[in-house]
Amino acid sequence: MFQQTLNPAGNLWLTVFIAMVPFVALLYMLAALRLTAWLATIIGGLVTILLGVLVWHAPVGDTLKSYLYGGFTGFWAIDWITFWGLIIFNTLVLTGIFERFKKWMIHHATADIRIQTIMLAWAFGALLEGLVGFGYPWAVVVPILVGLGIADLDAIRVAALANNAPVSYGALGAPILGLAAVTGLPMMALSASVGSIVAILALLPPWVLIYLVSGWEGMIEAWPLAIVGSLSYIAGQWPVARYLGPYLPDLSGALVSFWILFLLVKVWRPKKIRAFGGAALAPAEKSLMLNPSELGSAAEALSVWLPYIVLIAVVVSWTGPWSHLPGVSWFRLSVASNSSVTQKPILSVFNFTPFAGGTSILVSWVVLLLILRPQWQIIRQVFAKTFKQMWGALLVAFFIFALAYIFVFTGMANSLAYGLSKIGVFFVVLAPILGWIGVALSGSNTATNAMFGPVQALTGRLLNLPVLLLPSFNSVGAEVGKPIAPQTASVGVSTSKLVRSEGQVIRHNMGWTLAMLAYLVVISAVFYFFLSKWMSL
Repeated sequence: MFQQTLNPAGNLWLTVFIAMVPFVALLYMLAALRLTAWLATIIGGLVTILLGVLVWHAPVGDTLKSYLYGGFTGFWAIDWITFWGLIIFNTLVLTGIFERFKKWMIHHATADIRIQTIMLAWAFGALLEGLVGFGYPWAVVVPILVGLGIADLDAIRVAALANNAPVSYGALGAPILGLAAVTGLPMMALSASVGSIVAILALLPPWVLIYLVSGWEGMIEAWPLAIVGSLSYIAGQWPVARYLGPYLPDLSGALVSFWILFLLVKVWRPKKIRAFGGAALAPAEKSLMLNPSELGSAAEALSVWLPYIVLIAVVVSWTGPWSHLPGVSWFRLSVASNSSVTQKPILSVFNFTPFAGGTSILVSWVVLLLILRPQWQIIRQVFAKTFKQMWGALLVAFFIFALAYIFVFTGMANSLAYGLSKIGVFFVVLAPILGWIGVALSGSNTATNAMFGPVQALTGRLLNLPVLLLPSFNSVGAEVGKPIAPQTASVGVSTSKLVRSEGQVIRHNMGWTLAMLAYLVVISAVFYFFLSKWMSL
């Protein structure tokens, strides 16, 4: 078995510098050279292999095995889920169900911009993030907000900040599944720990959103809306994250939040109906009616919500604690090295579990086909559109996990974590900042967890911190950095007047994103000093 070397350069800080080269190279290619992500991850992987073999003296054959097993894990743990999630979304779009769903949502949001923002950007946006991710919530929600009177640039900021809370469970839990794969930590434990952090993080955004669309006076008037919006999302998200896993917290949080808000506005609304900017609407402008007899019917409500009900029912029954399907394994490939820190084996494993989460999404889609009965031509269009949208992301998942696996296998992760541990417990504050930087440059929470998750986990162990603390804050830090991620912004602006103006969007988002990051740093300190047991196994 290959024995890792902790300090191959003979100088700890030189070793740390060399260990950081793959990350620096990858982020430089993405942020400065603007290489496409799949090409950057291929080059980054080659750089990591060379350093691992030439500096850390890892055996070539086992290093390449680790690389392949990591790639296979990325495909099966991430691609197999996100692909079928987008297949479902595109099926709803091309059959017209999603357009009806949007009209239904807009109809029930009333004419008050604050209610529209919380119900559409906050609740509906979380639903889209949970189903698809990858910037699509911005792309779908922004034109709706613009149509309701919000200026394009402000609409993008609102959609982006509303998207803060759900990102870690986006694309049916892909970031958490990725974090579990590269750290070896239990998926359910990570889902619960991240869910606890997000529950506190989610207390703030509704207040910010209402302030952004209606000003200070409008926010004070609508305080019940902010409280109910945050607490209802938490009530739907936290129990599912803790007890059912990472696949559905966004969907459950969005559904609970929307329906509780729906009931709230039936019995309470702000005394003044306000438009964007806080201006009070005249009585004649106070109704938002789009064919009320049709959109207000129970039959229409059931019709537009049925796909999401089916998805939740199938995934919960398939992946819940009572199901043995996700644990079925047909074969397992692994290669081991001896840790330079613990002197215990570290495994690079690909475990083929044919009935894992992605297969439950596939089955959900099949059930939807039986209900919707689309024409064969539409199904062909769905696959063509999905492959066109996703082929690059599918490659990225393979190559970024391949890179992460060899980074751990060769001992580079241990060397970097050992150097970072010299910072001491102050690293608790740096953990979310590292996640924020990673996603701001890479554009992906999943990729950020793959890159920095192992280092965060190892650094935490060396500092004797609760084992889930640093990896969890890495993931939530990546949530907060999403509004300034160029790749996310490029998708988000695609349906607005600001196409190819990502720089302007990022500058507009920066201030509030930094404020959310500061809030998250405070949360990290609270967990370290007062809630550390929630971050322990």
